[in-house]
Amino acid sequence: MKITPFLDRRLTRRFETYDSDQDGYVERSDFDLASARLTKAFGLSDDDLRAKRFHEQLLSVWGHLAAMTDTNDDERISMSEYKSAFVRGLLGRPEAFDDVYVPYLDALLAVADHDGDGRLGIEEHVLWSRALMNVSESDARAAHARLDHDGDGLVGTEDLLAALRAYYFSEDPDGPGAWLLGPL
Repeated sequence: MKITPFLDRRLTRRFETYDSDQDGYVERSDFDLASARLTKAFGLSDDDLRAKRFHEQLLSVWGHLAAMTDTNDDERISMSEYKSAFVRGLLGRPEAFDDVYVPYLDALLAVADHDGDGRLGIEEHVLWSRALMNVSESDARAAHARLDHDGDGLVGTEDLLAALRAYYFSEDPDGPGAWLLGPL
């Protein structure tokens, strides 16, 4: 797979959102921090079953990411390792992507969906985007508007999964995936 300039910007931005402590590497501790920020933002204790499930799913994402990218086995991922995995096609397979992200998104909605309707309203979307990925409020609001295809003010798992797929696999600069983490 070739990394286009647009994909390079998307990968760089995603790497930055993974790097919770901003030390230039993605490590398991970054996923622990992100999980703690998210569950705290939604008022969950560490022993809440939703918090535990989300943490487990986030660590599953970490495990998949590390297995595919950490080529020198130092238990951390550099930006070059992350991007090289895409060039080698290790992360760029939609079917493997869904296997990891569907359970993760289900766990995310269990935490972020306060009213239990299986979809996220604007405030829920802003809160999870800010807490988990440090997306600004204005960018999270804009992303939600792009994901809300039917205009009902709600975004579901399928919308989020489609946006995540598009973020990695689409070159459409106006598609919903391109705006998921803010403008590129």
